[in-house]
Amino acid sequence: MSLDLDARQRAMLQEMGIRVFWPESVAAEDAPLAPEAPARAQPAPAPSVAEAPARPQPIAARSERPIAPPRPDAPARQRIPGVDEMQWDALRDAVAACRACGLCENRRNTVFGVGDLHPDWLVVGEAPGENEDLQGEPFVGQAGKLLDNMLGAMSLSRQQRVYIANVLKCRPPGNRNPQPEEIAQCEPFLRRQVELLQPKIILAMGRFAVQTLLQSNEPVGQLRGRVHQYNGVPVVVTYHPAYLLRNLPDKAKAWADLCLAQSALREASA
Repeated sequence: MSLDLDARQRAMLQEMGIRVFWPESVAAEDAPLAPEAPARAQPAPAPSVAEAPARPQPIAARSERPIAPPRPDAPARQRIPGVDEMQWDALRDAVAACRACGLCENRRNTVFGVGDLHPDWLVVGEAPGENEDLQGEPFVGQAGKLLDNMLGAMSLSRQQRVYIANVLKCRPPGNRNPQPEEIAQCEPFLRRQVELLQPKIILAMGRFAVQTLLQSNEPVGQLRGRVHQYNGVPVVVTYHPAYLLRNLPDKAKAWADLCLAQSALREASA
């Protein structure tokens, strides 16, 4: 990345937590968690961490009760018909009532999504965590704060020009990996959200979001740096914020991904 930055670029980098040395001094209290620019980057502490994450994990380990068996009077689980024709309110209600997989047994809230219903950007994450399950909103907690900073670096927010959703609408117990059958049950909801929102760019964050949208088993690290397509919408791949909190050097790579997404959005809007 060039070090000849204008004031707006500097502000964006600071929002992302990426420190770049330019002629003016940077106040010590503004020093971010991420490493400095490549010319003065410090080596990552041993042992080294693989570039591409398998999935975001909880910030701290926590105990989790096992999935309870279905109640004898529980309604039979099945796919909800007619998802492809549902409008927004009906789709939200269908997600809230969904019992198509075992995740419904322990959820507190479904996590449908949040944001601008006429967005330029659609941010797609993987699955709700504990905080998301409690609040019914995607990307809260520390990972959510980092995502907000990433959006702020581009003069965006989760209320303006952005909609945020997850592949799964219910929390997997213990924040475990989503299972293929769970993704298969939830994918029609996400597909319909994309059709109704009509975003100009999709930012796919994390392995399961990437694999679901692109139908690819390639790791995130190999899919970065290119513009993909999902039903005619440009898709840019990047790391999940929870991964970035554990692998600070890769925040610079996430910044490059955001720049690529901005460029793809400009081309799509031209």
